[in-house]
Amino acid sequence: MNEFDLIATLTKSLPTNETVVTGAGDDCAVLDFGLAEKLFLFKTDSVVEGVHFTRETPPEKIGHKALGRCLSDVAAMAGVPAAALVTIGLPKGFDAEWIGRIYDGLNALAGKCDVAIVGGETTTNPGGIFISIALLGTVGRGKQILRAGANMGDAIFVTGELGGSLLGKHLDFEPRIAEAQWLAENFSVHAMIDLSDGLAGDLRHILNASGTGAELLKSAVPVSRAAKLQARNSTLAKPAFAAALTDGEDFELLLTVASRDAVKLLDAWKKKFPKIKLSCIGKIVPGRGIIIRDRNRTQKLDAHGYTHFA
Repeated sequence: MNEFDLIATLTKSLPTNETVVTGAGDDCAVLDFGLAEKLFLFKTDSVVEGVHFTRETPPEKIGHKALGRCLSDVAAMAGVPAAALVTIGLPKGFDAEWIGRIYDGLNALAGKCDVAIVGGETTTNPGGIFISIALLGTVGRGKQILRAGANMGDAIFVTGELGGSLLGKHLDFEPRIAEAQWLAENFSVHAMIDLSDGLAGDLRHILNASGTGAELLKSAVPVSRAAKLQARNSTLAKPAFAAALTDGEDFELLLTVASRDAVKLLDAWKKKFPKIKLSCIGKIVPGRGIIIRDRNRTQKLDAHGYTHFA
């Protein structure tokens, strides 16, 4: 049973109530507490020693990553982050100064994104360090962007470059909060998700939620320099294009818009965010699954992104 099989099993019969607009199955839960203009976003995520970082990782970057993962999910819903709780589990004999530096990194990103850290929990964990963040945010009523909105013929866009995140990006990425809010304010974004598990996996989340398929143009996928460097320098590394599809932890935005808006979006983006790449990488098509088009050849994509327990 992999991560997504387990999630499907555990979420079959979750209790709900009148506050729930969107429950398990999207980047954040969407909750309605009766405010006229706002809904609330609720998200939790964690980083675990030996999975997301090691003891050799600079502690400030661990804190940055722990909060940044949640912020990236709020961005994917076009939300505004507000306040977070931090739970940290520590083995006996921990270095208090080193742990303090984790909080330095966490606090720095929180300050940059105007997020209040309002408490949390500390506990013993014999297996190593873990940090879990619960983040609350807001979004305009009816303005949340879900995974389940892609329409036939939509253009598929991705921000930034993909692959090779283990060479550094997974620790110092910038959550695309401002970019997502700008997108939502200026364009009709039909579906959006952040790329935490890899393009091959996260695009499937949109497709499964929307009941559609996708065709990607191989030459249009923005492969990062890190992925190319990794492929050149190691005989064990994936080819660069495969890394862009499956490495994960890019924390970029993947979104769909009507094809008629594609050129307008590209032009406006270049003016607004000249230092951040935006690429149109394909389109939403009938059927299920992902097809890769390379010149005049097409091939079904069988690869998936990162999956826990696989």
